[in-house]
Amino acid sequence: MTYAIPAPPQPSLSIVGDDAVFPVRRIYCVGRNYADHAREMGFDPDREPPFFFMKPADAIVADGATIPYPPRTANLHHEIELVVAIGHGGRDIPVEQALGHVFGYAVGLDLTRRDVQIQARDLGRPWDMGKGFDRSAPCSALVPADRVDPTRGAIWLEVNGERRQHSDLAKLIWSVAEVISFLSTYMELQPGDLIYTGTPEGVGALVPGDVVTGHVDAVGDLRLTIAG
Repeated sequence: MTYAIPAPPQPSLSIVGDDAVFPVRRIYCVGRNYADHAREMGFDPDREPPFFFMKPADAIVADGATIPYPPRTANLHHEIELVVAIGHGGRDIPVEQALGHVFGYAVGLDLTRRDVQIQARDLGRPWDMGKGFDRSAPCSALVPADRVDPTRGAIWLEVNGERRQHSDLAKLIWSVAEVISFLSTYMELQPGDLIYTGTPEGVGALVPGDVVTGHVDAVGDLRLTIAG
Protein backbone atom coordinates (compact mmCIF):
# COMPACT_ATOMS: atom_id res chain seq x y z
CA MET A 1 0.00 0.00 0.00
CA THR A 2 1.24 3.48 -0.87
CA TYR A 3 0.00 6.42 1.18
CA ALA A 4 -0.66 9.78 -0.44
CA ILE A 5 1.04 11.52 2.50
CA PRO A 6 3.52 10.25 5.11
CA ALA A 7 1.72 7.92 7.53
CA PRO A 8 1.53 9.34 11.09
CA PRO A 9 3.51 7.51 13.76
CA GLN A 10 1.77 4.84 15.85
CA PRO A 11 1.19 6.11 19.43
CA SER A 12 2.52 3.64 21.96
CA LEU A 13 3.42 3.09 25.61
CA SER A 14 6.49 1.49 27.12
CA ILE A 15 6.06 -1.72 29.12
CA VAL A 16 7.89 -2.26 32.40
CA GLY A 17 10.45 -5.07 32.00
CA ASP A 18 9.90 -5.49 28.26
CA ASP A 19 11.63 -4.04 25.19
CA ALA A 20 8.37 -4.27 23.23
CA VAL A 21 5.89 -1.40 23.25
CA PHE A 22 2.09 -1.33 23.53
CA PRO A 23 0.36 0.24 20.49
CA VAL A 24 -2.47 2.59 21.46
CA ARG A 25 -5.69 2.25 19.44
CA ARG A 26 -8.31 4.31 21.28
CA ILE A 27 -8.52 6.19 24.58
CA TYR A 28 -11.78 5.94 26.51
CA CYS A 29 -12.31 7.99 29.67
CA VAL A 30 -14.88 7.52 32.45
CA GLY A 31 -16.49 10.63 33.90
CA ARG A 32 -17.17 11.21 37.61
CA ASN A 33 -16.21 7.75 38.93
CA TYR A 34 -15.30 8.83 42.49
CA ALA A 35 -18.09 10.14 44.75
CA ASP A 36 -16.18 13.06 46.26
CA HIS A 37 -15.04 14.25 42.82
CA ALA A 38 -18.65 14.15 41.59
CA ARG A 39 -19.61 16.32 44.58
CA GLU A 40 -16.83 18.85 43.96
CA MET A 41 -18.06 19.18 40.38
CA GLY A 42 -21.58 19.87 41.64
CA PHE A 43 -23.22 16.49 40.95
CA ASP A 44 -24.96 13.84 43.05
CA PRO A 45 -22.62 10.81 43.23
CA ASP A 46 -25.31 8.15 43.06
CA ARG A 47 -24.57 4.96 41.17
CA GLU A 48 -25.93 6.08 37.82
CA PRO A 49 -24.65 4.21 34.76
CA PRO A 50 -21.09 5.28 33.90
CA PHE A 51 -20.61 7.65 30.98
CA PHE A 52 -17.63 7.99 28.66
CA PHE A 53 -15.76 10.47 26.51
CA MET A 54 -12.71 9.96 24.31
CA LYS A 55 -9.29 11.40 23.59
CA PRO A 56 -7.31 10.85 20.39
CA ALA A 57 -4.60 8.21 20.61
CA ASP A 58 -1.91 10.75 19.73
CA ALA A 59 -2.78 12.76 22.87
CA ILE A 60 -0.49 10.30 24.71
CA VAL A 61 2.54 11.89 26.43
CA ALA A 62 5.30 9.72 27.91
CA ASP A 63 6.46 9.82 31.51
CA GLY A 64 8.96 12.57 32.29
CA ALA A 65 7.91 14.87 29.46
CA THR A 66 7.73 18.64 29.45
CA ILE A 67 4.73 20.01 27.58
CA PRO A 68 3.60 23.53 26.71
CA TYR A 69 0.63 25.13 28.45
CA PRO A 70 -2.22 24.46 25.99
CA PRO A 71 -3.83 27.28 23.99
CA ARG A 72 -7.40 28.59 24.36
CA THR A 73 -7.59 28.05 28.13
CA ALA A 74 -6.90 29.96 31.32
CA ASN A 75 -7.85 27.05 33.58
CA LEU A 76 -5.90 23.85 32.83
CA HIS A 77 -6.75 21.15 35.40
CA HIS A 78 -5.00 17.95 36.52
CA GLU A 79 -6.93 14.70 37.00
CA ILE A 80 -4.94 11.67 38.20
CA GLU A 81 -6.28 8.27 37.04
CA LEU A 82 -5.62 4.55 36.91
CA VAL A 83 -5.30 3.56 33.25
CA VAL A 84 -6.34 0.13 32.00
CA ALA A 85 -4.77 -1.30 28.82
CA ILE A 86 -6.85 -3.87 26.95
CA GLY A 87 -4.91 -6.84 25.61
CA HIS A 88 -7.79 -9.10 24.59
CA GLY A 89 -10.86 -7.51 23.01
CA GLY A 90 -14.51 -8.41 23.11
CA ARG A 91 -18.12 -7.31 23.12
CA ASP A 92 -20.65 -7.73 25.97
CA ILE A 93 -17.91 -8.91 28.30
CA PRO A 94 -19.26 -10.37 31.59
CA VAL A 95 -18.06 -8.59 34.73
CA GLU A 96 -16.59 -11.78 36.12
CA GLN A 97 -14.43 -12.22 33.00
CA ALA A 98 -13.49 -8.57 32.44
CA LEU A 99 -10.12 -8.49 34.21
CA GLY A 100 -8.97 -11.35 31.99
CA HIS A 101 -9.05 -8.89 29.07
CA VAL A 102 -6.51 -6.54 30.71
CA PHE A 103 -2.93 -6.44 29.45
CA GLY A 104 -1.66 -4.02 32.08
CA TYR A 105 -2.12 -0.84 34.09
CA ALA A 106 -0.55 2.61 34.09
CA VAL A 107 -0.73 5.97 35.84
CA GLY A 108 -2.45 8.58 33.70
CA LEU A 109 -3.38 12.26 33.70
CA ASP A 110 -6.61 13.45 32.13
CA LEU A 111 -5.57 17.04 31.45
CA THR A 112 -8.65 19.22 31.06
CA ARG A 113 -9.27 22.71 29.72
CA ARG A 114 -11.86 23.23 32.47
CA ASP A 115 -13.15 26.57 31.25
CA VAL A 116 -13.68 25.16 27.76
CA GLN A 117 -15.34 22.01 29.14
CA ILE A 118 -17.73 23.91 31.42
CA GLN A 119 -18.73 26.32 28.68
CA ALA A 120 -19.49 23.40 26.36
CA ARG A 121 -21.40 21.56 29.10
CA ASP A 122 -23.52 24.61 29.92
CA LEU A 123 -24.39 25.06 26.23
CA GLY A 124 -25.20 21.37 25.80
CA ARG A 125 -22.28 20.88 23.43
CA PRO A 126 -19.67 18.08 23.23
CA TRP A 127 -16.63 18.18 25.53
CA ASP A 128 -14.09 17.37 22.81
CA MET A 129 -12.16 20.64 22.84
CA GLY A 130 -12.06 20.63 26.65
CA LYS A 131 -10.80 17.05 26.94
CA GLY A 132 -9.35 15.77 23.67
CA PHE A 133 -6.70 18.36 22.82
CA ASP A 134 -3.02 17.85 21.96
CA ARG A 135 -0.91 16.24 24.72
CA SER A 136 -3.94 15.85 27.01
CA ALA A 137 -3.24 12.21 27.99
CA PRO A 138 0.11 11.82 29.80
CA CYS A 139 0.65 8.18 30.75
CA SER A 140 3.33 6.11 32.47
CA ALA A 141 4.77 2.82 31.29
CA LEU A 142 2.46 -0.17 31.58
CA VAL A 143 2.81 -2.70 34.39
CA PRO A 144 1.64 -6.22 33.45
CA ALA A 145 -1.79 -7.04 34.82
CA ASP A 146 -0.67 -9.95 36.99
CA ARG A 147 1.35 -7.56 39.17
CA VAL A 148 -1.54 -5.22 40.04
CA ASP A 149 -4.72 -5.49 42.13
CA PRO A 150 -7.01 -2.84 40.58
CA THR A 151 -9.56 -3.04 43.39
CA ARG A 152 -7.51 -1.26 46.06
CA GLY A 153 -4.43 0.90 46.57
CA ALA A 154 -3.56 4.54 47.08
CA ILE A 155 -3.86 6.98 44.19
CA TRP A 156 -2.48 10.49 44.61
CA LEU A 157 -1.12 13.56 42.84
CA GLU A 158 1.30 16.29 43.90
CA VAL A 159 2.09 19.63 42.27
CA ASN A 160 5.52 21.03 43.16
CA GLY A 161 5.63 18.63 46.11
CA GLU A 162 2.22 19.68 47.49
CA ARG A 163 -0.40 16.92 47.76
CA ARG A 164 -3.53 17.86 45.80
CA GLN A 165 -5.39 14.59 45.20
CA HIS A 166 -5.39 11.52 47.45
CA SER A 167 -7.78 8.58 47.50
CA ASP A 168 -7.95 4.81 47.07
CA LEU A 169 -8.97 2.63 44.13
CA ALA A 170 -11.44 0.96 46.49
CA LYS A 171 -13.49 4.17 46.27
CA LEU A 172 -14.19 3.82 42.55
CA ILE A 173 -17.97 4.03 42.09
CA TRP A 174 -17.71 1.56 39.21
CA SER A 175 -14.88 -0.96 39.53
CA VAL A 176 -12.41 -1.64 36.73
CA ALA A 177 -14.20 -4.88 35.88
CA GLU A 178 -17.59 -3.15 35.80
CA VAL A 179 -16.26 -0.32 33.62
CA ILE A 180 -14.82 -2.77 31.08
CA SER A 181 -18.03 -4.78 31.02
CA PHE A 182 -20.28 -1.74 30.63
CA LEU A 183 -18.13 -0.08 27.96
CA SER A 184 -18.09 -3.31 25.95
CA THR A 185 -21.89 -3.08 25.57
CA TYR A 186 -21.38 0.16 23.61
CA MET A 187 -18.18 -0.59 21.70
CA GLU A 188 -16.35 -3.77 20.78
CA LEU A 189 -13.13 -3.37 22.74
CA GLN A 190 -9.94 -4.18 20.88
CA PRO A 191 -6.32 -4.86 21.84
CA GLY A 192 -4.60 -1.50 22.17
CA ASP A 193 -7.52 0.31 23.78
CA LEU A 194 -6.87 2.35 26.93
CA ILE A 195 -9.46 3.20 29.58
CA TYR A 196 -8.86 6.13 31.95
CA THR A 197 -11.00 5.07 34.91
CA GLY A 198 -11.83 8.39 36.59
CA THR A 199 -10.24 10.82 39.04
CA PRO A 200 -10.70 11.39 42.77
CA GLU A 201 -11.44 14.70 44.43
CA GLY A 202 -8.95 17.56 44.58
CA VAL A 203 -8.68 18.50 40.92
CA GLY A 204 -7.21 21.93 40.41
CA ALA A 205 -5.39 24.34 38.16
CA LEU A 206 -1.89 24.03 36.72
CA VAL A 207 0.28 26.96 35.66
CA PRO A 208 3.49 27.22 33.62
CA GLY A 209 6.46 25.92 35.58
CA ASP A 210 4.48 23.36 37.60
CA VAL A 211 5.96 19.91 38.16
CA VAL A 212 3.31 17.21 38.53
CA THR A 213 3.88 13.80 40.13
CA GLY A 214 1.14 11.16 40.11
CA HIS A 215 1.17 7.77 41.81
CA VAL A 216 -0.88 4.56 41.97
CA ASP A 217 0.18 1.78 44.36
CA ALA A 218 1.70 -1.27 42.58
CA VAL A 219 1.63 0.65 39.28
CA GLY A 220 4.20 3.38 39.87
CA ASP A 221 4.67 7.07 39.23
CA LEU A 222 4.15 9.58 36.45
CA ARG A 223 6.03 12.87 36.22
CA LEU A 224 5.11 15.82 34.01
CA THR A 225 6.35 19.40 33.73
CA ILE A 226 4.35 22.32 32.34
CA ALA A 227 6.82 24.46 30.44
CA GLY A 228 7.49 27.86 32.01
